[in-house]
Amino acid sequence: MENIRREEEKKEGRQEYCRRCGKGVSSDEIAMTRKLINRGTKTSYCIDCLADMFEVKREEIEQKIVYYKRMGCTLF
Repeated sequence: MENIRREEEKKEGRQEYCRRCGKGVSSDEIAMTRKLINRGTKTSYCIDCLADMFEVKREEIEQKIVYYKRMGCTLF
């Protein structure tokens, strides 16, 4: 039932969830997923899962988000 509700929310543009752990993701996390994985991806990952997948610390992902925002990346 939870999965059906999440799919409905996605269609309505309300909330995205991490594909790996199911936690809600922010717009920055969605942008970072697209930056690191693929601009056209429809899936999203939270910062913790991105850090785990790329074998870096969470802080490094957070620093990159700040960096890309300052550089004017259109994804952010």
